[in-house]
Order: sequence, then C-alpha cells, then structure tokens
Amino acid sequence: MVRRVNSELLLVGSLPADSTETALREAAGFFGDLVFALPDGETGPRAAWVGYERERLVRPNEGVATVEETESPTGIPRHAYETPVFAVKPGVTELRWESWPRIDDAIESYAVFRELRDAGVIPAGLRFQVGLPFPSSALNGFKADFARDYPVAERAFEDLAARELRRLTAAIPPGDLAIQWDMAYETQDIERVLAWTPEGAWERFAGPVTRLSRHLPEEVLLGYHLCYGTFPEWPMYEARDMEVLVRMANFAVANSGRPVDWLHLAGPRYLRSEDRTFFRPLVDLEPGDARVYLGIVLPIDGTAGLRRRVATASRYIGDFGVAMYCGFGRQPGADGTETMREHARVVREAGVREVRGG
Repeated sequence: MVRRVNSELLLVGSLPADSTETALREAAGFFGDLVFALPDGETGPRAAWVGYERERLVRPNEGVATVEETESPTGIPRHAYETPVFAVKPGVTELRWESWPRIDDAIESYAVFRELRDAGVIPAGLRFQVGLPFPSSALNGFKADFARDYPVAERAFEDLAARELRRLTAAIPPGDLAIQWDMAYETQDIERVLAWTPEGAWERFAGPVTRLSRHLPEEVLLGYHLCYGTFPEWPMYEARDMEVLVRMANFAVANSGRPVDWLHLAGPRYLRSEDRTFFRPLVDLEPGDARVYLGIVLPIDGTAGLRRRVATASRYIGDFGVAMYCGFGRQPGADGTETMREHARVVREAGVREVRGG
C-alpha cells in the first residue's frame, strides 16, 4: 500500500482558540501548507480533554455513582488526583451509553470545516481531523474499585464507540475524515505509574486496538497519538526512553485490522534533547506505511531546540515529521494566535528535512 500521509507537521488536536471557526481559520492560515488534516481545536469543554468524558459521558449515566468530588476550590481539577472518582453502582453488571457527545461535536464542527473549505479558507486537499480518547483514558475516573468497575465500563464504552463510529462515518464522508486515537493514560498505565490501576495494563491497551479501529472504513485515515499527557505539567510522567511508545506503535500497526496512516510518539523534556539513550529505541520502530511524527516541538526552546532533537532522533530513524509534544491548547502564552504563529515559524525555520538529511 502507498503511504497516504506525507506532511511535515501533525497538529495533535487542541489549539489555543476560543471557537471552532477561529481554530479552523487560524490553523488553515498558519499550517495549511504543512499538514494533511485540520482538527477543530477541541475548544470549550473539550479543552479539558477527557474531563469532557468524565462530565458529559460518565457522570450522567444512571448506573454510575459519584464517590468523590474534586477538592479544587474552583470545581475544576488542577491535576490527576483532583478528578472526580466514580464507581459502578452496587448490583449493576452492565452499563450502556446511548450516544457519545464528542461525536455530536465532531459532526457539528465538520459543517464549519466544509463551509470554510468551500469558501477557499481551508485548502481543498485537507481532511477534517477528529481526536478520540481510547478506553483507559476516557474512563480514568473509575478509581474507587478499578479492578471491579473498569471491565463493566470498558465493555459499554467499546459498544458505544462501535455504534458512534458508524454514525460519524455516515454523517461525514470517510474520504474527508482523519481519526486519531488519543492515549495518555494508556501509556502511563503500561509504565505502571497510575496508583489506582491493577495488573493488566497491556491488555487494556492491546485489546481495544484489535477491536475498535476495524469499525472504520479504510477510506478514513487513522492515526495513534502516544504520549504521557500534560495535566497539569508537561509531561505528566517522563519516560526513561521511547521503548514503551515504540512497542505500542508496533502493536497498533500490526493489529489494527486496517491500515494505520500515522503514528505520533512524544519526545523528551528539552534538557534531554541530545540524550541518545532516549531516542535509541526508534531503531526498533516498524511503522509500515504509517507516517511517523515525533512530538519534539516544544514551546520553550524554539528553533534551536527543535534542531537539536531532530539531529539526535535522526541517528535512529531516517524519515519522520514533527509535532508538538501533545496538543497545545493549554500551552504557555496568553495570545493563542501568537502561539500558533510561533509554532508555524519554528517548524519552518528549523528545516526539519535538511537537519535530518532527507
């Protein structure tokens, strides 16, 4: 199969904008010639990433009890230990969700995307990108008795995802879609840094990989975003090296039951830009026809920092694009427009292709 994604830059998802239209307009202007797809910015309640699933999906379910509320004085969690804690109610053995609010938002945002593309604001060849959390990330609030409750919730979530992916691809032409599975809690679970999860982290990642992506038509572009999160700090956990991300990526490519078009692997903190041991596992990456994006564009050290990380990574992988470590809707800087302008400037000035020798 010919590789379907070749751009130099990936926009992971969240953008520092106050509305879908603003996000799409500004992203098209700054990045339209650098990317293959545009996300809608994940604005409003979705800026909290899986906080959206906690509040709009999990909490309202009649089979779920809220065991503990956040201790944050504002009511908005400031870190992972301040998120609400949920449990499946006693006697409940099955959960069901009728719809996924995130899919409603995607369909609504696509209408804006299409209008802007028809008007020439968005380049004709770009797709509409939708980021969806994987089960462990979406259901991270089941901390009261994770071993008991998570399997019940996960079965219901997979059933929901299967139905809602069909609804999404009925509402949006598959040839216009790029779907990205977002994983932060999955990676931390496998690294064994989540205090509330028991054994079985690899299966919590691998099982859904073998089942969920098969529901997507092959015309839909598919990607996996693998990182360690930015809630509240970047990153939530810094790995020793990229071994876990490479192992997860290889499994996803081999077991998704359909083509994988891109892989996003988060990079290190800036002080490890020249740490060869961090990047060395990339020699074992087997991406097939997927485009590899390394999350090595950081909001703190600009063009020079990106060049250092590109040069180090190039010792172990010959062909890759770049991206922010994670989404950058919550990155430092009060002016979202300037944040996006700076992101585009750094990627262009860094000359990634020249630095890596491509």
